[in-house]
This record gives sequence, C-alpha cells and structure tokens, in this order.
Amino acid sequence: MASYDTTQEYINHHLTNAKMCTADGGIAFNKACADAGFWTLHVDTIGSSVLIGVCFLYFFWRIGKKATIGVPSKTQAFVEMIVEFVDDNVKSSFNGTSRLIAPLALTIFVWVLLMNLTDLIPVDLFPWIAGLIGQYAFGMDPKDVYLKIVPTTDINTTFALAIGVFILIIFYSLRVKGIKGFAKELTMQPLNHWVFIPFNLVIEIVTLLARPLSLSLRLFGNLYASELIFILIATIGYLQLPLHFAWAVFHILVLPLQAFIFMMLTIVYLSLACEEH
Repeated sequence: MASYDTTQEYINHHLTNAKMCTADGGIAFNKACADAGFWTLHVDTIGSSVLIGVCFLYFFWRIGKKATIGVPSKTQAFVEMIVEFVDDNVKSSFNGTSRLIAPLALTIFVWVLLMNLTDLIPVDLFPWIAGLIGQYAFGMDPKDVYLKIVPTTDINTTFALAIGVFILIIFYSLRVKGIKGFAKELTMQPLNHWVFIPFNLVIEIVTLLARPLSLSLRLFGNLYASELIFILIATIGYLQLPLHFAWAVFHILVLPLQAFIFMMLTIVYLSLACEEH
C-alpha cells in the first residue's frame, strides 16, 4: 500500500473518486479533471453500481428460473422472504393501482442495500489493488490512483436515484390528476382561494422539490459519514481491527435500515402522487 505523508492525505485519497473527463480534445483522468467542469464521470461509482445491479438481477433471475412450488431451497426461501416483505409494505403504503410500484420498490430496496453493504469491505483493500495495477501496469504513482468502491458515498448516485423517483412522481401526478388537476393541486393548496395562488405555488413547489432532495441527502449523508469513520479507524493502528469489527457489527443494522427508508419514502411519495385531493 502506498505510504502517505499525513493522515489528511490518506483520508483525502480514500474519499476521492476515480474521475474521467475530456480535456484538450482527449480523455483525461483524476487530477487532470480538477478543472474540467460539470461533465466529469466518476468511473468507480458507475462501474461498481452497475456491477452490483447486474449481479442482483442475475441472481434473482436465476432463482426465479429454478423456483419450485414444492419445498423451496434455502436460497429460494430467502428471496421469497424479501419479495413478500417488500410486497407487504407496498400493499400497506401504496393507495393507488400500478403494477410498476412493487417491482420498483424491490429493485430500490435490494440494489441500495447491496450498494450499502460494500461499505463493510475493508477501506484499504480495493485502493491497494488499484494502486498495484496502476504502479506495475501503467507506471503510475499509487497515490495518483483513486478508487471508491461504495457507490452510495457518492452524492451523484443518490441524486440519480432520487431524480428517477422525482420523474415518477411527476408522471403519476399527471397520469392520475391530469395537467389541470396537477396545476390545481400546486396552486390551490393549502389555501383554497385564488388570492393565495402565489403563496400556494411557492409552498407546493418547495415541498415537491424537497422530496428528491431529502431522499438523496439522507442516504448520502449516512453512508458518507459511515465510510469516513471506517477510514478514521484505519488510521489508528493496532486498535483498528477490534474497532472496525465493532463498527461493522453496528453498521449491519444501519445499512438495511437506510435501504428500507429509501424504499418506503419512495412508495409514500408515489402514493401521494396518485391521490386526488
């Protein structure tokens, strides 16, 4: 593993994404992307989140293909428990009728949970592997090779998920209420008089935009803080193993909770979008 001059340098390295951008007519990476502007790709976030999503879909597809109506295997029983758990929450929280909501809720819960669980991987493992590859395959200084393996510690991931939910909120609002009904909801609530339309519009737009914002920031904040604590523990020395184990055990409870909250808020927001006030 690369040696670092200060603890601050170590922490900054582990909290920096592997970046790719276009600069001077070509493709640039990492430090060369500092002034690249908006269009910078976090390739580690994209790669790990897509890989986790593909593995999740393949695993559930394989279990679905092998499913039997007789005595299920332990793996099938485990998957059925997850599906029933999500389905029960959708039935109890979603008041509309849509065949999309249950599969969407299942996808959100399992995908976010799996992305969160990568936080339990030792913080030095993948940066060390990436540093070795960069050093011996490309002649790079390991300090210039970055890799963050936890997608939900990147605010771009949580915002992308929240924006997808926001688009569905708008879609269902227009589908159920129509353009006229949706516009009336934004302008005639909470005070049902035309004089208060400007006030109502400000309140409702802020409320509408706060939903994806709160979704993304809550998940990002919890996972980023957790990853930062793991990194700080890694700087302690001989005490890092018992402290890492203790924090990981506690975190096993937190990671599913964050995925559950994201799923439940998504269901509630879409249920509200399908209700005619």
